[in-house]
Amino acid sequence: MDTYPAQVSIAAIMVLGAIVCCFFWKKQNQSRQIEEAFLVNYGPLQVRRYSYLEVKKMTDSFKEKLGQGGYGSVYKGKSNDGSLVAVKVLSKLKGNGEEFMNEVAAISRTSHVNIVSLLGFCFEGSKRALIYEFMPNGSLDKFIFDANTPHKNHHLGWEALDRIALGIARGLEYLHRGCNTRILHFDIKPHNILLDENFTPKVSDFGLAKICNMKESIVSMACARGTAGYIAPEVFCRNFGAVSHKSDVYSYGMMLSEMVGGRRNINAEAEDTSEIYFPHWIYKRIELDEELGLPSIVNEEDKLRARKMIIVSLWCIQTDPSNRPAMKQVTDMLEGSVDCLQIPPKPYLSSPPKSTADSSTTLVSIQ
Repeated sequence: MDTYPAQVSIAAIMVLGAIVCCFFWKKQNQSRQIEEAFLVNYGPLQVRRYSYLEVKKMTDSFKEKLGQGGYGSVYKGKSNDGSLVAVKVLSKLKGNGEEFMNEVAAISRTSHVNIVSLLGFCFEGSKRALIYEFMPNGSLDKFIFDANTPHKNHHLGWEALDRIALGIARGLEYLHRGCNTRILHFDIKPHNILLDENFTPKVSDFGLAKICNMKESIVSMACARGTAGYIAPEVFCRNFGAVSHKSDVYSYGMMLSEMVGGRRNINAEAEDTSEIYFPHWIYKRIELDEELGLPSIVNEEDKLRARKMIIVSLWCIQTDPSNRPAMKQVTDMLEGSVDCLQIPPKPYLSSPPKSTADSSTTLVSIQ
């Protein structure tokens, strides 16, 4: 008498299993279709595709977390040849994987000392991961923002900061001019600059990057992309000008300003209201030829390096994109003498609202 219920249970389990298998197959097939579409558009990918099981093994079941962001988490891992890797596992997924494959396609076609190397990726339905070369010194932000460091001993020194600034500029110049396609990053900030064992900077995180034809000087975008506090004004409002490689220049200038100040550009806790927005405050000091009042300046060489980086940053954050230098000019200025640099006009968007101090990456619709 119990045979019929047992048969029903077995049938139900079989149907459920079939549904699960069908759903898994559909996800896998969808992943393959998205990857195939990218292969048609961008050609063969130059990096290896890993299975999720391989990623799990590589990270020893995600044992050691290196960091966490709005995208997910980064884990320390070891490849088959024994070399260390960083595995970025995405948890907040957007779309069907187009943005993820965009990052793979963008970074896999780069090869430069100041661009992080992508070694492989995993794309199995909702399981998505990127395997990068391991950067032992982590990201640049921890060496800039020392508000939570009691002894404030994270300052790298002005010679190192100057060298790092130049390396980042060279990496961006390569993305804009050195690839067979132009790559606009759209999320340049200290958190996305990684440092190797020699503190050589590497531009990373190409999740918002846009791949363009080299002949394209202007790009179209349905949404603003980037991190509040670093986004160029024209990305938010087309009245300021067209979106182009100069939008990355603006983000670079805002980051360079933070490297100089050793603090976030917007400090709502500043006692003096004139110090809330650092570029505004430092511009006045440069304009009046006053003491810079910056941390760790111990000699005349430090002062000259700091002054040069300040002037370059102020040129980069000019409100009108046409007044900003291209990254090639930025590298020339950083490599040259501060005596050859003119003080730029004051950027007239000098005090953005405090809400832009939010450091999360964003996509904002523009009507």
